[in-house]
Amino acid sequence: MTQTLEPDAPNSADHRASPQQRAQAWLARFETALAARDVPAVTSLFATDSFWRDLVAFTWNLKTVEGRGQITDMLGTRLDDTDPSAFATSEPATEDDGVVSAFIEFETATGRGIGHLRLRSDGEAGQDQAWTLLTALQELKGHEEPTGARRLFGAVHGSDPDTRSWAEKRADEQVALGRTVQPYVLVVGGGQGGIALGARLRQLGVPAIVIDRHDRPGDQWRKRYKSLCLHDPVWYDHLPYLPFPENWPVFAPKDKIGDWLEFYTRVMEVPYWSRTTCLSAAYDENAGRWTVDIDRDGERLTLRPEQLVLATGMSGKANVPDFPGQDVFAGEAHHSSQHPGPDGYAGKKVVVIGANNSAHDICKALVDNGIDTTMVQRSSTHIVRSNSLMEIGLGALYSEQAVAGGMTTKKADLTFASLPYRIMHEFQIPLYDQIRERDKEFYDRLEAAGFELDFGDDESGLFMKYLRRGSGYYIDVGACELVADGSIKLEHGDVDHLAEHSVVLADGTELAADVVVYATGYGSMNGWAADLMGTEIAERVGKVWGLGSDTTKDPGPWEGEQRSMWKPTQQPGLWFHGGNLHQSRHYSLYLALQLKARYENIPTPVYGLQEVHHLS
Repeated sequence: MTQTLEPDAPNSADHRASPQQRAQAWLARFETALAARDVPAVTSLFATDSFWRDLVAFTWNLKTVEGRGQITDMLGTRLDDTDPSAFATSEPATEDDGVVSAFIEFETATGRGIGHLRLRSDGEAGQDQAWTLLTALQELKGHEEPTGARRLFGAVHGSDPDTRSWAEKRADEQVALGRTVQPYVLVVGGGQGGIALGARLRQLGVPAIVIDRHDRPGDQWRKRYKSLCLHDPVWYDHLPYLPFPENWPVFAPKDKIGDWLEFYTRVMEVPYWSRTTCLSAAYDENAGRWTVDIDRDGERLTLRPEQLVLATGMSGKANVPDFPGQDVFAGEAHHSSQHPGPDGYAGKKVVVIGANNSAHDICKALVDNGIDTTMVQRSSTHIVRSNSLMEIGLGALYSEQAVAGGMTTKKADLTFASLPYRIMHEFQIPLYDQIRERDKEFYDRLEAAGFELDFGDDESGLFMKYLRRGSGYYIDVGACELVADGSIKLEHGDVDHLAEHSVVLADGTELAADVVVYATGYGSMNGWAADLMGTEIAERVGKVWGLGSDTTKDPGPWEGEQRSMWKPTQQPGLWFHGGNLHQSRHYSLYLALQLKARYENIPTPVYGLQEVHHLS
């Protein structure tokens, strides 16, 4: 780690200088200008097309500012309070294709942070300028987590007036919490997101309860269709503090994930109430707290947290279509989230409405069990083969080879987070060009079978589709071959209505059906807010998820960050947390730090509170 600038280090993009010297020189000029509160000098160090992404450290928000004008505005508002200092590289900088990259660390008045810097040379002036800068808060001064050298001692060596064992103390705490001791934070939803956040809050000493309607942690996975496995590889999916063991399968079956989440909840001492349903929530503006009515295994209780987190999952609010004739259909119909798997459907005809991840998984399991299955594709779908995604899309950051090369989960997360959403598609398009060329024969077979393919509105593939709309794709783990060879029957078009024994499409095609599965996706997370708090609060928050890219199902204007996720919303005291395992791990830290700061009464002036442009 280098703390100071060498006296003879150059202050320009002198190509005789090493990448490390160039990064050090830029950071020294940056810190000097910040300390002098010379905002014009700071912004002159950034390229005209630059991006500064801040995760809580400067803005108490998740916020990306683009270009010198927005950087000037942010610093003019936040520089004095933030009082940043001690910028340094945390390991030697590197250079690739003319871009210097460096992992960095720094301090603010209230905390310590890390980040990532990319420098490009200004051809005219010969100066290194920042192209992208990531600043991410990691801990609050005076409120550091008890990890590493600060870990708790555990044993009591000597006299102790409190003679209770660890187990007795935990039992007493569990009895008091929610009754004589109110939680500061209530997390509604105990899947991977709620559990990860609960673990973070526990380590930070924030009184919190995670509630979930299921019987046990992990039941959100156990109760899905039996063939379900993770489509993301293990290196991408670790939870905070406790990574999967080295013998964990690359793609974990859903029941194994369920058991891991239950184990993790116990080991990390997450205050978790199962068999608990949130009935309603109301916010008292004057008191600055919520009144939340719950049913805990038949017992009615009222909790009064100051902060309420909906961790119900971006795939939690089922989008069940309203087709004419559903009342006359004589067979069984259910949403994919309620699909039990193929058992019990032998000899029946199943029609699956949809052609994305769940539809493919369900159809494959049905066909594998000899069941007559038809997939109805209503719009084009992006397909990427699992092996290609692992090797080309994720291999540099999340793979066994990346780990062997020194890539840690933390560094991988920082690298991924350092790419501003505005330009992320530019990095993704070449990868999916490679994938399309590599798997040309595969795609040709699918199209020959009549399957409608796309690579996103701008050909940027899976990740951008996920970030923009959270739907419209399938990571192929075998179902596509069944579509290509006709084992999974394929039809196209919108559903016009259901008849007594069939599904009728808009063009008049009639599909015999004993079972209809609605693999029709999920609605915006503010739908949960509407259910629990009413439409006024749901509309105050607005649409959750998406970037404002003005692409399909992601209407503009440009937001720059995920709408309403992991950051303050227009409703005081209401937060949203969710996403895949990677996002639950990474962004739970920033949400936990925001909640911890408020718990400790640390001032948290939010810069750039998101405006609401869409209600759902």
